Formats: sequence, C-alpha cells, structure tokens
Amino acid sequence: MITKEKTEKKREVYAFGHHISMSPDKARRVIDQIRGRSYEETLMILELISYRACYQIFKLVYSAASNASYKMSSKETNLIISKAEVNASTSTKKLKPRARGRSYPVKKSTCHISIGMKDISFNDKYGEVDSVKSLKKMRWKKKHTTIGYQSSEGIWDKK
Repeated sequence: MITKEKTEKKREVYAFGHHISMSPDKARRVIDQIRGRSYEETLMILELISYRACYQIFKLVYSAASNASYKMSSKETNLIISKAEVNASTSTKKLKPRARGRSYPVKKSTCHISIGMKDISFNDKYGEVDSVKSLKKMRWKKKHTTIGYQSSEGIWDKK
C-alpha cells in the first residue's frame, strides 16, 4: 500500500454553492464566460457583466481563492479556474392563490454551483504543465453555407 506524504500539497481547491435559487441555464451562461480564466480576470468579468447570477458566482470564486490561499498557501495572481460547473437541483414548489378558492402551482428552480481552482506555479515546480486553453470548453463554430440561386437575371447568393 502506497501512502501519501504529509508534505505533499493539494493541487486543486473547491468551493460549492448548494440550493442557490436561480435557474441552472441562467447561471451556466455566466460560468461559460469564466471557465479557464485567471482569478483576477474572472473578478473583472463578474463585476462588469450585469446578470443576477454574477453576484452568487462572485462569492463562490472569492471563497475558492481564500480556500487556496489557506490550504495551498498560494498567491491570487497564480490561480486559474480549472473547473466550473452548474447542476440542476430540486425545485421549490409553492401554491399561488387565485380567484374562487383555486390555486396554481409555482415552481422555482434551484441549482448547485461548484468552482475549482488550480495554482499554476505549483505545476511549474513539479514539471506538470497544463495549458490554459485546454481548460476552456470547446465551442463549435456555426458554419454559414451559401446557396446559389439561378434566375433569368443571373446567379445570386443567399446566406
């Protein structure tokens, strides 16, 4: 059985937010913007984007950075966001009273957000180099196809 040395540092730290009252899709569009970026760049992005999800994600990123400085004793300039994911959680169910004693159900969705941070200087010391571009989510580019139409006046393109 192989045992780990106590001097070995953790490579990644996490911050979790459970049952945040927000739609997972609305949180995902902010998370996609910050995945794979540095800590300082992430804070600037979250301050400038005007979505409601930014404040909750800002608190989680700040918490993950403080976890990294406490557990790994790393500087904030060396941190990058390695994992950022949003998962759907349970939905809160309420009844809204209506006319004639009736009621309609109201569902409010909640989500779980997890943020993982890595220290780049730690990877440089031990020879492990992860490219920051590989951490970003691959996005497929939409290809526009041109269709040529022929008429009595000539050929023209339509996108």
